[in-house]
Amino acid sequence: MWRNSDMLDFAGWLRDRNLDSGSNEVGFYGLDLYSLNESMKAVLDYLRETDPAVARTFSHRYACFDHFGGDPKRYGLFTGTGISKSCEDDVVAALADLRRKKGAWLGLDGHRAGEAYFCAEQNATVVADAENYYRTMLRGDVESWNLRDRHMMNTLLAISSHLEALHGQAKIVVWAHNSHIGDARATQMGHRGEFNIGQLAREHFGREAVLIGFTTHNGTVTAASDWDAPAERKAIRPALAHSCEKLFHETEIPRFWLDFSKHKDAAELLHHPLLERAIGVIYRPETERESHYFSASISEQFDAVFHFDETRAVEPLERTPIWEADGVAEVDETYPSGL
Repeated sequence: MWRNSDMLDFAGWLRDRNLDSGSNEVGFYGLDLYSLNESMKAVLDYLRETDPAVARTFSHRYACFDHFGGDPKRYGLFTGTGISKSCEDDVVAALADLRRKKGAWLGLDGHRAGEAYFCAEQNATVVADAENYYRTMLRGDVESWNLRDRHMMNTLLAISSHLEALHGQAKIVVWAHNSHIGDARATQMGHRGEFNIGQLAREHFGREAVLIGFTTHNGTVTAASDWDAPAERKAIRPALAHSCEKLFHETEIPRFWLDFSKHKDAAELLHHPLLERAIGVIYRPETERESHYFSASISEQFDAVFHFDETRAVEPLERTPIWEADGVAEVDETYPSGL
């Protein structure tokens, strides 16, 4: 999702912007928990620089995962079924130890030490939450989904507190798929017991949280056919009848911004449930209706939406033969990437 040319351009722009802004810099932080192995490495790298003795203790605790070959799903399978002992006690103890030593480490180098410690603490939190997430995956989609989005919300609150401590105030943009950003209570997801960071942000921040969705009628998308499968450039099927995307397409406006607070008639119309398409890491056009459509009241789900009637797939930094494969019509290079 991030190793693409758009993110490379954004990172370059952000670096130049921060160099010109003085102290008013913009940070870029992770929010998800799919980085178990990378996060363990980040914690150990920090500790080896800060406190080598503690690093050795953490290395021993994190070695619990070595029995599973670095595969979190294998870990979840073996511990979730009771075949192997979990690493829960080790990762929880590691996080607690890190927090106990915060005061000593923050006295080393002011702001720089504070940012380094914050990143280490968040990575240790990822390790603890990811361990729980993978261990509970076998219990059902609802529980694992809610654990993941609760982690996202807790991370958002931690980032907010961190930035406010440094700068006095903070404005944060959260970039995630529609199914995470839109208020789950207005969708089929909420009806089956799932919540998401959009719902939790509304409940916590009230009107200060603005939820913005993206929709498209057709075009191309970079996605996989299965988890951990190669990225492909896939043609998006035209939106189905009785969907909000089809309704937006019928306006014959190529791209637009719809703010429901300013367009009450549209908000009322879109309060009634319609189909809505979700395209994430995985896209399966052959089973699109079952795999990717759900019912939603879009004007309750979002405060506003961007609609790009035709969208273009993001370009991976490593363009593989499977991504380059023929069969997807090219679109103009100046066309915006929207979904």
